[in-house]
Amino acid sequence: MAYTVAVTWIAKPGEEDEVARCLSELVEPSRAEEGVLVYIPNRDPEDPTKFFIYEQYVDEAAYTAHTETEHFKRLGFGDAIPRLAERKREFFAPMVD
Repeated sequence: MAYTVAVTWIAKPGEEDEVARCLSELVEPSRAEEGVLVYIPNRDPEDPTKFFIYEQYVDEAAYTAHTETEHFKRLGFGDAIPRLAERKREFFAPMVD
C-alpha cells in the first residue's frame, strides 16, 4: 500500500525565496526516484513563508530511500531545512486504492 507524507515548512523571515529555490530544484530528481509516486511542493499564496509538500511513495522504504538521496541531503537537509522556522511531517496511508 502507498505511503503518504504531508510536510509543512515555514521559512525564517527573509529565507522564503531560497527555500522555494531548493524545493523547485528537488522536484525533478525526486520524481525520477524509483518508488516515488507523487512529489508536489506548494506555496501558500497569502503567506510566502509557508510551504506544503505532498509526497506519495510505493511504501515506507521508498520514502526512507528518498531521504537518503544525494539531492535531498544537499538541498533538503543541507540548504532548505536550516532556513526553516518550523518543520512538520505527517504520515498517512490511503483509505482506497
